[in-house]
Amino acid sequence: MTSPLALLGGEPAVTAAGPHFAWPPIDDTTRAKVAAQLEAAISIPGRSGIVADLEDGLQEYFGVRHAVTTSSGTAALHAGYWAAGIEPGDEVIVPALTFHATASPLFHFRAVPVLCETGPDGNIDPNRIEEVITPRTRAVMVTHLWGKPADMTGILAVADARDLIVLEDGSHAHGASIAGQKVGTFGLASAFSLNGPKPLSGGEGGFVLTDDDDTYYRVITLAHYNKRAKSEIPEGHPLARYAVTGAGLKLRIHPLAATIAHDQLTRLDGYLAERGEIARFLTGQLARIPGLEVTEIPEGVVPSWYGLTLTYRPDELGGLPIERFHEALIAEGATEFDRPGSTCPMNQLPLYQEPSPLFPDHPRSHRRYKAGDFPVAEHAHAHTIKLPVWHREQDLELAEGYLRAAIKISDHYKELL
Repeated sequence: MTSPLALLGGEPAVTAAGPHFAWPPIDDTTRAKVAAQLEAAISIPGRSGIVADLEDGLQEYFGVRHAVTTSSGTAALHAGYWAAGIEPGDEVIVPALTFHATASPLFHFRAVPVLCETGPDGNIDPNRIEEVITPRTRAVMVTHLWGKPADMTGILAVADARDLIVLEDGSHAHGASIAGQKVGTFGLASAFSLNGPKPLSGGEGGFVLTDDDDTYYRVITLAHYNKRAKSEIPEGHPLARYAVTGAGLKLRIHPLAATIAHDQLTRLDGYLAERGEIARFLTGQLARIPGLEVTEIPEGVVPSWYGLTLTYRPDELGGLPIERFHEALIAEGATEFDRPGSTCPMNQLPLYQEPSPLFPDHPRSHRRYKAGDFPVAEHAHAHTIKLPVWHREQDLELAEGYLRAAIKISDHYKELL
């Protein structure tokens, strides 16, 4: 008998031409705004024009006093660490499972990233933070992985008790919230990416949020020097004398990226609401499929649904390897099912195992990382299958096709063993 599985010669469950997900949505309004910006200015050295419009919009949306745009999310993280006063030899606790740029700027300050175990959802485990605190610990950086907010109540309790700075990487989590408070507003400062697939996108770019004036002036000094620094850092402030040169870097956003991001910001809540509806449909259906476990969302937590992550359970499918299950999904035409790559347990990366070839003078940490050091984070990564969350009602048909693909493989798993 011929198998119904596409991998074994059957017809695929999804026949629509790909790609099945593209972000951000670009329409004629977006194109017209970009065209108008081309005529207005393609370089903005100060806080004016579309850069000011975007930063004003971000301040209003997040309810913060200061927003500073940057050339990328990595640049925003770099500026955030610098503005927080991280110095050589300082230790900063970071989640073991995240994108490397959450922590890699620390090497440039000769500071030490200290990896902390996560929960099964990949977010830092507040109950494990105490284990890695030393007299050199200065701050905790929190990633809200895949757009699901981390446990900020638990994290803040530990940080407050130990007098640690809290910073946030909200690059996956624009608009996500906990009990009505938006991610990115819990700590001293937060950094966000505006890279291509992020919930709020300008194609490239990033931004830093803070309510603290001194932190804001330091971000300006690092990322924007000269005109902007001279106009925004008050006379008499210790940094004012450095306004012309700043710290020697320029990390400005491009006006065209700012234009796209500003246009998308006006639509963000609508996109998130639609994603939430489709996510509820998908999670309700996926939770019924043997071999797949859906991450629970706590009461009061609203994700951005940057990604819908599933935990693969091989024990429910006769030990079928995740590689084989994923291969079968792709064969069914469900090509957006993904296994995370560069967002991974950082103890497995050479930069965090042996940084000295790239940073010869970097202070040695008493921790030397190797594969196996963070079993929860490593298990989570090795068993994660990720799906984008669509934002339009007409995409429900495509989502249903993806569900059919997963159900078909789960029902016929024995044929793949």
